[in-house]
Amino acid sequence: MGRAKKILKNSRVVLLLIFLGMALIAIRPSFDSDGVAIRNIVVNSSASDAGISNPKPNSPPMSKEIIKTINNVQIQGLEDYNKLVAGLGLNRSVIITTNLDTYRLITREVINVEELNETELKEITEEVEEIVEFYNETTNQTINKTIIKNVTKEVEVPKLNITHTGVVDDIGIRVSEAPTNNIRKGLDLQGGTRVLLEPEETISKENMNTLIDNMKERLNVYGLSDLVVRQAEDLSGNQFILVEIAGANEEEVKELLAKQGKFEAKIGNNTVFSGGNRDVPYVCRSADCAGIDPGFGCGASQNGGYVCRFRFSITLSQDAADRQAEATKDLEVLIEDNNDYLSEKLVLLLDDVKVDELNIGSDLKGRAVTDIQISGSGAGATEQEAALNSLTNMKRLQTILITGSLPVKLNIVKTDIISPALGDSFLKNALLIGLAAILVVVSIIYLRYRKIQVAVPMLVTTISEVVIILGIASLIGWNLDLAAIAGIIIAVGTGVDHLIILTDETIKGETSMAFNWKERVKRAFFIIIAAYFTTLVAMLPLMKAGAGLLKGFAITTIIGVSIGVFITRPAYAAIVEQLLKE
Repeated sequence: MGRAKKILKNSRVVLLLIFLGMALIAIRPSFDSDGVAIRNIVVNSSASDAGISNPKPNSPPMSKEIIKTINNVQIQGLEDYNKLVAGLGLNRSVIITTNLDTYRLITREVINVEELNETELKEITEEVEEIVEFYNETTNQTINKTIIKNVTKEVEVPKLNITHTGVVDDIGIRVSEAPTNNIRKGLDLQGGTRVLLEPEETISKENMNTLIDNMKERLNVYGLSDLVVRQAEDLSGNQFILVEIAGANEEEVKELLAKQGKFEAKIGNNTVFSGGNRDVPYVCRSADCAGIDPGFGCGASQNGGYVCRFRFSITLSQDAADRQAEATKDLEVLIEDNNDYLSEKLVLLLDDVKVDELNIGSDLKGRAVTDIQISGSGAGATEQEAALNSLTNMKRLQTILITGSLPVKLNIVKTDIISPALGDSFLKNALLIGLAAILVVVSIIYLRYRKIQVAVPMLVTTISEVVIILGIASLIGWNLDLAAIAGIIIAVGTGVDHLIILTDETIKGETSMAFNWKERVKRAFFIIIAAYFTTLVAMLPLMKAGAGLLKGFAITTIIGVSIGVFITRPAYAAIVEQLLKE
């Protein structure tokens, strides 16, 4: 008991216990894994309308909102959630209870035509034709009835909407397994897409920060929240942007990332407005003012295939509206198909390529109008493909209008797509192998020294070191990927080596009077500090090597060996000294 008190009162042991406690607080281990975590919310979905919001980008896993029940039915995991959502009927009131709030929403059924067989497709087509015919008769207007990609069946006829989500509507919530700690799994462990981008020209630090901020905003607007966007360099000083989208295979964002997104609307040689909040403070993305253009719809193309036209509303700033008024005040009025248009068109340019051109009504001549409508199109071999491409183009254009252009064009250097199943399997194997390795090493140490007073403290010290590393990674928001795990292995390996040096010197101090205990420990730490600085110098270049892809390995190794040298190994020396000292 006396030795235990001396150990617990030792300042080096107290420091270890403090760091260990802080690490556990940062990790926040939990044994309650019931429910599913909200990963992101689909724009204009039932969940979005109910007020459920996306988690903040890079928020700690344990801070995410967890769905506990749906209609008072307990959710145990992903299987329960998927089964309940699949069984929800049309126009049903659904009550979702989370760990933060309770929400009420109404289900909407959106039918994906690609998943229907021929009989089902014929039935839904006839239903839409009846609705369109009734709408045309009662309103004396015309809607192109060939717009059949997806159909929102429950909408009232006077508000007929044709929308697209790509899947059968599942209330618009994307979920993942409920987290049990704050350790962030990186791309290699939970799957996803990694894109390495290179600027076409060298840019300043200020422009690089602007570039990263704009890219994060674009991806968030696009509906992606679980992501990492950071600057990277190689040993030659070349600049790169590393984008990691974890937990999802998001092939469609690659073009969004690489495009500079310089949007301009011109009348003649005059730029009326460009993308970004300065000129375009509001962009409509809801179904009532965005989607397939009901006045045009989809139709056969002269070059074969089909073309679908989209439209959405935007609000201009007063300055942009004034520029439009100035650019149109001297234009001539032309009469075309019983409609009055101005002699110049509003030309939409994206990355200096013409996206579309719009006729300007004569009533807008010289008027500073702030509410206008943007349109464009998409083509495909089939009508369904054309509608999908049209809506994808619309979403990309909306995103660029909201976020503005990037300071420089980016080129895609490399793209990696990693399977979530592979990452999950690797994590389980790594944990088992790591635990087995620690036990084998401790067993060998016991056989070497034949002292339980050495083997147990070494095991406790090694585990404490790993826990503190994970705690610091959780605190700073660093993702645990393959490189980081390799860094932990290096840190633990060097740690065991240093602990053996300390043990040898300490045990020699028992039998030799040439040096006292403190001198023996000092001699051991001289060797340990020399090895520490050697490792530190070797790791610093790796933070930039491979365009920063080895940064996780270098940072984790530096954190690990630093914790060992300044916290865990001094505590181990104090514990062993007290246990072995006669």
